[in-house]
Amino acid sequence: MALATTISIGQLANRTGLSVSAIRYHESQGLVSAERNSGGQRRFLRSDIRRLSFVLIAQQFGFTIEQIRTELQKLPNGRNPTVKDWNKISRSFRKVLDEKIESLTRLRDNLDGCIGCGCLSLKKCRLYNRGDGAKVYGTGPRYLMGDRPPVEEESQN
Repeated sequence: MALATTISIGQLANRTGLSVSAIRYHESQGLVSAERNSGGQRRFLRSDIRRLSFVLIAQQFGFTIEQIRTELQKLPNGRNPTVKDWNKISRSFRKVLDEKIESLTRLRDNLDGCIGCGCLSLKKCRLYNRGDGAKVYGTGPRYLMGDRPPVEEESQN
């Protein structure tokens, strides 16, 4: 017995563990698309099980809906993704994940020296931001994130 090429939203919810409302949300975000049958019911491709599973995993890794949508738009509609398709996405996500890992490792290693310090005024403190000099690099704890203070600020701390 051959599998049907399309499934109902309830079947998709059952297979992915997502609620029907979550599937509708993902549809509204362009992550999956449904056709309507003669009774007006949504019908999804079986490959949408894999797409939504990918969405769930990508969200757990901290990717935004926009980032996920960008990658899924590269996949062909109407057929299951191939190994080549998934490898292409994997390479793209790997770069972002490697950057996050590097950033988190640097943050963890820098915080080791801050635990229990409480002074925020030591010359070596990565949180101290005399005169808000770090604003030129953007928002957040810039020195802790890897940016270096200007030479004059380093010598004044």
